[in-house]
Amino acid sequence: METERLIIDGITEKDRQDYFENISHDKKVLETFICRYAETPDEVDVARFETMDSIFAIRLKETGKLIGVILYFDEKEDSCEIGYGIGSGFWNRGYTTEAVKRFIDYCFYEKGFRTVYASFFTGNDASRRVMEKSGMRYCRRSEKELEYLGVWRDLDYYEITRPEA
Repeated sequence: METERLIIDGITEKDRQDYFENISHDKKVLETFICRYAETPDEVDVARFETMDSIFAIRLKETGKLIGVILYFDEKEDSCEIGYGIGSGFWNRGYTTEAVKRFIDYCFYEKGFRTVYASFFTGNDASRRVMEKSGMRYCRRSEKELEYLGVWRDLDYYEITRPEA
């Protein structure tokens, strides 16, 4: 998958260092993106991602560097949830919205889902804005749904439905 500035494709062994720097060792990212913290690149198990067809690297087109990840999960008959995380050094540049818009199209037109939804920890305004800019609309709040980093978190859910042809 491509956008104007990004390539969205599989994660490979060569991505270990970038994944470490931008996801699993970036404490700002780990405040909102659920992932195991890694102290060293050797602790990152990228081999498991190579066999999964539901998680993708978000790369800068000009360098090929992995700056984030995007995935779908919780597949139902005609819907799925998506999640994403991008290194804090790449925040506020529109990369996440660009990737999410393209990934929603992938979920609709290549995977065949009718509805795509996503959630974020209540108060994560940046993720809310990404969802809104991607055409998603608020659908519900789930209180104390998930314990993460020792705190029970409320989640806000947004969704988008595939336009009918």
